[in-house]
Amino acid sequence: MSRLGRLPIKIPEKTEAKIADGFIIIKGPKGELRQEINKTVTVEIVDQEIKLSVKNLLDKKEKALWGLFWNLIRNMIIGVTAGYEKKLEIVGVGFKASLGGNKLNLSLGFSHPVIFDLPSGITASVDANIITISGFDKQLVGETAAQIRKLKRPEPYKGKGIRYLNEVIRRKEGKAAAKTKQ
Repeated sequence: MSRLGRLPIKIPEKTEAKIADGFIIIKGPKGELRQEINKTVTVEIVDQEIKLSVKNLLDKKEKALWGLFWNLIRNMIIGVTAGYEKKLEIVGVGFKASLGGNKLNLSLGFSHPVIFDLPSGITASVDANIITISGFDKQLVGETAAQIRKLKRPEPYKGKGIRYLNEVIRRKEGKAAAKTKQ
């Protein structure tokens, strides 16, 4: 039995939830999210609570889907009420970022500036060398942050590049360190 799946999800004030055509739709102050529901998972809305269940408790796949959809719906409710954010740090001499409308202009040591178009529903802010990506869809916030990080991954020798805030980069010794050992 799924430990999380059997817990009801409370719907906060100013947030609406409804089920229509195999989708669950959550609407809140920050926006609206939709998620298709698998046929093996049953979703019911009762007294400002969402309850999930599955038909066959002996099937491992169904139990896994039960917990998955519980977590997806909970993330949707948190997203439309509070939102999500990821912070990226730019490390390197001359590496910088600026925001121009819905585009992120990055100078990452290439011969040209890199322009990243932000998807709809995502906002960004730049403060010195910290880029903050925020939005109400957790999956979209994480994917956007990963795509920005992929533009210039941190390298293992000096650590230059774009990394998540507080991410630890494993460092390697350079060639000069090998010569001094002899």
